This record gives sequence, structure tokens and C-alpha cells, in this order.
Amino acid sequence: MVVTAANYIRQGPEFARLYHLFQIPLDVELTTEKAAEVLKVFDEHLSDRQWLELNRPTIADVACFPYIALAPDGKISLDTYPNVLAWIERIKQLPGYIGMPGL
Repeated sequence: MVVTAANYIRQGPEFARLYHLFQIPLDVELTTEKAAEVLKVFDEHLSDRQWLELNRPTIADVACFPYIALAPDGKISLDTYPNVLAWIERIKQLPGYIGMPGL
């Protein structure tokens, strides 16, 4: 997997969400491009595994989950990322999962 840090997720899906929900002045075209890039990396990475690392849920999954799962709030569609969608559903099925608005 290409090294993907939290900053990439932040500058893509999170910033798009901030722009659309809270009218934070950001370059929405750039955030949309960055979101597409990071989602492509995630989808490819998840093509042959169920979790981000270690073949089990880890803090990496927990840390990335809300930003990725809430991407539609930023008008970022997840429809073209089937592996990401399946990962989101696996996280929702974990024991003790508690949803939040939007999920």
C-alpha cells in the first residue's frame, strides 16, 4: 500500500465535509480530488484483505472509519469503491459498534 497518512484523509474527505456542512472556506475542487485519490488507495488496499492491517480490526480501522464513512456528507460518493463500502459494513458489524449521526 502506498503510505497513506491521516493528513491525506483529512485533506480529502474531511475537508469536503467541512466545506459542505459548515461552509468552511476551502478549495472544494482540490479536496474532492484528494478524496478520490485516498479512496482509490483504500479501495485497492482492501481488494485482498478485510482490514487495513494485521488481518483483524486495529486502531487504524477505527481512526480512519468516521472520515471515510462520512465522506458522502462532503458530496463524495463511495459508490465506485466497493471494497471501501464492504469495509465500512464490516466495521458496523463489530461487537460494541455504536453508530453516530450519518452512519
